[in-house]
Amino acid sequence: MTRIDDVARLAGVSTATVSRALRGLPTVSAATRRRVLAAAEQLQYAVSPSASRLAGGRTGAVAVVVPRITRWFFGVVVEAVEDFLHQSGYDLLLHNLGGREQNRQRLLHPANLHKRVDAVMLVATPLRPADLGALTTLALPGVTVSSGTDVAGWPCVRIDDVAAARTATRYLLELGHRRIAHISGDPDDELAFTAHLDRRRGYQEALRAAGLRPDPSLDVESGFDIAGGTRATEELLRRGDPPTAIFAACDEMAMGALTALRDAGLRVPQDVSVIGIDDHALSGVLGLSTVAQPAAEQGRLAAEMLLDRLCRPGASAPDPAATLVILPTRLVVRESTAPPRAN
Repeated sequence: MTRIDDVARLAGVSTATVSRALRGLPTVSAATRRRVLAAAEQLQYAVSPSASRLAGGRTGAVAVVVPRITRWFFGVVVEAVEDFLHQSGYDLLLHNLGGREQNRQRLLHPANLHKRVDAVMLVATPLRPADLGALTTLALPGVTVSSGTDVAGWPCVRIDDVAAARTATRYLLELGHRRIAHISGDPDDELAFTAHLDRRRGYQEALRAAGLRPDPSLDVESGFDIAGGTRATEELLRRGDPPTAIFAACDEMAMGALTALRDAGLRVPQDVSVIGIDDHALSGVLGLSTVAQPAAEQGRLAAEMLLDRLCRPGASAPDPAATLVILPTRLVVRESTAPPRAN
């Protein structure tokens, strides 16, 4: 059985340093902690979760808040976060809001987090002024993932949603499409997401750059999921004069669009091209063109940034130099997109 001194020898540090690094304690540099984590992973050594709770009155747990755990992006982020936290001797306390505002209000009440966690991670969870006040009262370090979740003094990891949407729309324009529809999230969602607003802005910017005026009749809002994509595309088709291409604000909506087009007897991409954003695990199977975002990398990096804060003295204080990391996206061309048919 691997022992802590085995990890110490491989990492070139003392056993005390290994212990502090795996428990996320201060006085261990980020570089040393990464070296210890790599050695622990290589030797398949993990600190006991109960041991991590003994030092400095810490709980050894991090609260991770997600809007809906059933969505692909949130699930991938949480899995990456949990893997990194586990290697560091921390437990993940998952809070799934289920898309409900009352759950956010209940969760972020100070009584529900006080002395239960050492830090908070918000994944695509926008906050109201009252929520920010509650987090300030808790004085816990935190990090955010995705746009629209910014908290002053907290690091943030995300993609550029506007740029991703421009990439998708510009690609359709380059193929020769001019009647390009956009289906996106519902602004009346209880949690008031903002990513879909940024993606609509990128879509419109790309059209205007090509000399085209955005057509409101080609822009339909619905749920940010497969069912929502199906409903939005059905609405587009009911309006007549269907588009030659559809840009969906996420891959799950794009999958719904594929379903609705198939049911209407339209062929993809011969009649209508479809592109999304994400690179969902099923996108390759379905031949869906997309703008891929590194979901797992966002989760891993956010977890690393959070533990770096926990390792520093005064971690609970807002960080005036909090880091914003914007990860790159990339266009992935598959079978769902092609030039429009010649009339």
